[in-house]
Amino acid sequence: MPRRRPLARLSALVAVVALVVAGCTATTEEQAPPQVVTPDASSAPDTALERFYGQELTWQSCEDDLQCATIDVPLDYAAPAGDTIKIRLNRHPATGTERLGSVLLNPGGPGGSGFDFLTDALDTVSKDVQEHYDLVGFDPRGVQNSDPRITCYSAPEMDTLLAADADTSTPEGVQAAIDRFAAFSQACLDNTGPVLGHVDTVSAARDLDVLRAVLGDTELHYLGFSYGTQLGATYAALFPQRVGRLVLDGAVDPTLSSDEATFQQAVGFENALRAYVADCQAGKACPLTGDVEDGLTQVRRLLDRAKAAPLPTGDDDRPLTQSLAFTGIAVTLYSQTFWTYLTSALTAAIRNGDGSILLTLADAYYDRQANGTYATNSTEAFWSIGCADSRASADLDDMRAQAERIQAAAPTVGELFSYGPMLCAQWAVPEVGGLEDYSAPGAAPIVVIGTTNDPATPYAQAEALAGILDSGVLLTYEGEGHTAYGRSNDCITKNVDAYLIDGTVPADGTRC
Repeated sequence: MPRRRPLARLSALVAVVALVVAGCTATTEEQAPPQVVTPDASSAPDTALERFYGQELTWQSCEDDLQCATIDVPLDYAAPAGDTIKIRLNRHPATGTERLGSVLLNPGGPGGSGFDFLTDALDTVSKDVQEHYDLVGFDPRGVQNSDPRITCYSAPEMDTLLAADADTSTPEGVQAAIDRFAAFSQACLDNTGPVLGHVDTVSAARDLDVLRAVLGDTELHYLGFSYGTQLGATYAALFPQRVGRLVLDGAVDPTLSSDEATFQQAVGFENALRAYVADCQAGKACPLTGDVEDGLTQVRRLLDRAKAAPLPTGDDDRPLTQSLAFTGIAVTLYSQTFWTYLTSALTAAIRNGDGSILLTLADAYYDRQANGTYATNSTEAFWSIGCADSRASADLDDMRAQAERIQAAAPTVGELFSYGPMLCAQWAVPEVGGLEDYSAPGAAPIVVIGTTNDPATPYAQAEALAGILDSGVLLTYEGEGHTAYGRSNDCITKNVDAYLIDGTVPADGTRC
């Protein structure tokens, strides 16, 4: 079930799928010498944390002409004298001479690697912003290049887990799903260790403040996408007086229950798929015939077909199951520019019974490489962080009622969002939870961006977050896809750039 997946993999998607059905270029430019910064140890909220806030960064050259460093943070902020976690970060120094500080980046997830995302961000963040700010990527606790990192399954085991279809129509099928998730959860604990109990968003937000301090900034400047908005909003609630210029794009409402968030997302993907079908049928060579309802029915039939008898692909050992088929469809709905790939994939699957393109799309979503390994731990981190933050009812009757509600509202894709609480219900460590209050009183203005037909973080959540934050300002992109800055239009870019560079806050309710 998709949630708030990171943007970084969408760039990879373009490259991977183009090989199956175009190429990309990258440019580098000279950078101004980075300024020497002094860690802000005095801003530590507790004297026991001063050794973390006062640590000095040692930057070293690393790949893609970037600079890399590592910092230590407490495993448990309630016991800062205990074990530590190493957070890996990289930066692209400001290219101009009028440097304003650092902008920390988070691509979403949870579980997205900001370290890996930084290279993509050089194409997302405008050159004007790059003149004034060091762009800093980082891997949150448990994610990819942080140490220790969340580790659960081997690659073959992940293949099996991600391909599995759940049969919730029988007690035996439900029990099989429960057993599958329980085994995965136990493997995460066995292979990760104590850090699995400390990968919650509140702890990650506290890490952000350490990052701010060691970067020498008195305030946090931040650009968070998708789940990155939840991380940013949590930071603002914890440290409102440290808020500098925060942009929260593709906003998540952190106060929603897990059930309600899943319901809204299921409806969001149903609506996005409906928009795709209408667009496809208005063009040529669309494999979906009739009207929009007919087209949605054909997609539903494809999903049912893949569950009953997985479609062949180019790999005899990896046929296309329903779960993989839906993942392949869902990832293309994150951006309208990917719709052409979905048309190719559906043409092959519906007309020729070939699941190869949908499998390639699903693999790109999960960061699965051609050699059968997974490039990142994003999927394992996604579930681990999500289960640490919130859990829905583990009662099967409650799950059944929620499934009926979802499938009534999203008849094409709702089945794939049902019974999601099964995984976290089996989680091997206790829930940590979020905050009770996200209003962040006293914080500087925070720009919240929503896209009107965002499937992954529906627009209503941006409206809600802008209202929850005392200083929230809503900026709207009227369009399709997930997130807006760097992929929508000049109106969004100009408003965000003016805010980051000059501090010019867009009028609340601005629509682009």
